[in-house]
Amino acid sequence: MENRQLIPVADFCDHYHIEFSFVRSLHDFGLVEFTTVKEVQYLRAEDLTELEKMARLHYELDINMEGIDAIKHILQRMDKLQQELNSLKSRLNLYERSE
Repeated sequence: MENRQLIPVADFCDHYHIEFSFVRSLHDFGLVEFTTVKEVQYLRAEDLTELEKMARLHYELDINMEGIDAIKHILQRMDKLQQELNSLKSRLNLYERSE
């Protein structure tokens, strides 16, 4: 992984005015992964959107780690079901056209 795809956790916390302990709690709870290079912890740039959502859930709605985990799980399940629905609709359309 290239370093330009990594964001130092400290920089993320400074930019969004978020406590490092919050991001550490997300990591400890398994909701976000760190990459450590030379004793500096980094976040993947592709994970920033999800991390921003989790931060808003916590700071704006006062949702705890368990709640964030549940919400994340439900949203992932909804996305999976939506993909399955779209796939089934496509298959159904193929059968309807052939009749």
